[in-house]
Amino acid sequence: MSQQETILKNAFAAALAVADPIKIVPEYLGKIFPKGFEPKERCLVVGAGKASASMATALESHAQSHWPNAKIEGVVLTRYGHNSPTGHIQIIEAGHPVPDQAGMDGAKEIYRLVGELQTGDILIALISGGGSSLLTLPQAGISIEDMRKTTEALLRSGAPIEEMNVVRKHLSAIQGGNLARLAITRGARVEALLISDVTGDSPADIASGPCAPDYSTYQDALDILAKYHLSSNSIPESVLSHLQRGVAGEVPETLKEADLQNTAVSNHVIATAYKSLEAAADYVRTQGYEPVILGDTITGEAQEVGIEQAALARQHLSTKTNEPIALISGGECTVTIPNGIKGRGGRCSEYLLSFFAASTDLPHVSALAADTDGIDGSEKNAGAWFTPGIRQAADKQGLIPAQYLAQHNCYGFFSQLDALVETGPTLTNVNDFRIILLDK
Repeated sequence: MSQQETILKNAFAAALAVADPIKIVPEYLGKIFPKGFEPKERCLVVGAGKASASMATALESHAQSHWPNAKIEGVVLTRYGHNSPTGHIQIIEAGHPVPDQAGMDGAKEIYRLVGELQTGDILIALISGGGSSLLTLPQAGISIEDMRKTTEALLRSGAPIEEMNVVRKHLSAIQGGNLARLAITRGARVEALLISDVTGDSPADIASGPCAPDYSTYQDALDILAKYHLSSNSIPESVLSHLQRGVAGEVPETLKEADLQNTAVSNHVIATAYKSLEAAADYVRTQGYEPVILGDTITGEAQEVGIEQAALARQHLSTKTNEPIALISGGECTVTIPNGIKGRGGRCSEYLLSFFAASTDLPHVSALAADTDGIDGSEKNAGAWFTPGIRQAADKQGLIPAQYLAQHNCYGFFSQLDALVETGPTLTNVNDFRIILLDK
């Protein structure tokens, strides 16, 4: 393993470690429920997301040591393959990013349990990225198949996750603050712990904000569908009708700030993409690189972002300093796939191959891009990486990046070079991670 490969992979490991639920969940539970104020009666734990099962494991471990009189129970939904052992909290695996019946059944059970809360009970919600698809409980008149078709149409349109979630939360009985609304009508206290995978880290955006007040409206949801030319040819009539009824005031809006006056609802963002970028920066500094954090809000078409960051790398290399530099960034790119093309890979490997192709004049550059949940798009890898040695191997094999980019088959390109990042499910999720090593 080359020095650059080691540094790339260790930087990614550092980014993951600081977002590990086993470490951070107990820390925050200790702050929320200090000694003498810990739960002593019924404590209902619900949640959804790629990290939520491991969050539940961490909560149970903490409760066993610190909450001897609490009655812990609940249901948490996670993506297939992202399970984690629990004793009192039921873990249900379900479909993501396209919702399925298992997710809907699990969401129904969560809704039922929250609807049975009593005054003085505590609801703890464990929320992470991926929860929008998993917590699929449509409003009356919308079927699971209608939700699935809507999600698929939004995915293919290239809409960023924030806009997708504006639509989905206005179709949901749980998201857009509706779960908290149900709990406070029962007189319960709500404490939501959130691991953020969205730019800006707003609780309203993480998993479509089941316990957070929502800033968006039914009109916003309709405007997003119009922006991507999604109409009755791709969006079910039941969905369009529900959104139109919402605009007309015939169905209630999502939860708003005004609805939370004199209520006990708190949302705690316990891990973010930026904290992970900072952890990677601390690591590369020990390896002699000067880290430059470009931000955790970089979005846009993955191929375009790759080209832009190649230009940025070129600019940094032109400076007079001889110190090696590490450009570190996060945020969620998009990949718009034309009709007729299947594609293999995800936004991280697509970004990386675009960067690879746009930096052929920079032979000493190395880079890695990976999704912190361990799954990048359609395959089982987290992302991909390359070093000068990988570039030489690609040239030797006659691999032409442009051909793979045109077919959105970036997985195929890097798999032939044995340059995939393969972690398996990491049981956390703080968005995408990208690092570029610039050796002078």
